[in-house]
Amino acid sequence: QLCCWSQSLSFSVPQHSQQLKGAARLAPAPCRWNSGLPVNIGVLFVPQQEAWVVERMGKFHRILEPGLNFLIPLLDRIRYVQSLKEIVINVPEQSAVTLDNVTLQIDGVLYLRVMDPYKASYGVEDPEYAVTQLAQTTMRSELGKLSLDRVFRERESLNASIVDAINQASDCWGIRCLRYEIKDIHVPPRVKESMQMQVEAERRKRATVLESEGTRESAINVAEGQKQAQILASEAEKAEQINKAAGEANAMLVKARAKAEAIQLLAAALSQQHGSAAASLSVAEQYVNAFSKIAKDSNTVLLPANTGDVTNMVAQALGIYTTLTKPQAVKSQDETPPAHEEPQPASMEMLKAEQGSSS
Repeated sequence: QLCCWSQSLSFSVPQHSQQLKGAARLAPAPCRWNSGLPVNIGVLFVPQQEAWVVERMGKFHRILEPGLNFLIPLLDRIRYVQSLKEIVINVPEQSAVTLDNVTLQIDGVLYLRVMDPYKASYGVEDPEYAVTQLAQTTMRSELGKLSLDRVFRERESLNASIVDAINQASDCWGIRCLRYEIKDIHVPPRVKESMQMQVEAERRKRATVLESEGTRESAINVAEGQKQAQILASEAEKAEQINKAAGEANAMLVKARAKAEAIQLLAAALSQQHGSAAASLSVAEQYVNAFSKIAKDSNTVLLPANTGDVTNMVAQALGIYTTLTKPQAVKSQDETPPAHEEPQPASMEMLKAEQGSSS
């Protein structure tokens, strides 16, 4: 009887009901919380990612799943259509006061999804309006905890705080907030000018700091270069002095050795026959040469009292030489036996004769 009644009812449906039936089958998925609901014609096709809440005689009956579904006309009624897709809600712009008493104009975008169609239908009258108001109030309360500078630095933490607050309140509504993003933050013009001046001052400060650091690094590099140059110069001077001292020492050694050899040769020559006469002749020649150069080197000359008496000067030089060589002669006589000695006064007479002839 029920089938015949439904069949007769389907035939008695006016032309307008037939048009609604075709529209229900061919039309796209209705928007969420749309007032236009599908009409129960007995056989219904629920689109994917949608949940149709059915009431039987005013009481919740069941939720239709996507695909083919059968209902009893007049007894069953599609009361709500919930979309299970992720929904984007634009949160209107609102004013909020920060911790440092700056008024901001801020808006955002809310992303949510219906997790439980039953709670979304019977938990709240208008879920979209409720979530939007909750997002706005949460945004104002979270902005009141932050200063203006921290608002720009902690946008991610602010978004996370708003999401957590919405999820705690919307759990009983069957809705879950996936994320919240702040779109624009509008600052008052005077505050914006102050922020621009602050940014410019910060830029100038950084430029000054960088310039001072560059000057410091340059001065340090110059000082290091001068230090290394002085160290290298001192090391070079030290090496030069060492080399010079070594050269002078070697030269002195060579001169001393040459002088020692010359003295040995001179001693050997003086020990031979007529050596004293030769020494007297050499002293006389050196005296004459020195006396001839006295007035050539300087205008101021210091002369002995008996400059003209060459014989006396030579006798003095020979006396000094004899005094110095006498101890060694005595020592040699003690060590060696006496030999044949020749008289030496003749050598003095010969020296005087030669000096007279030269003068």
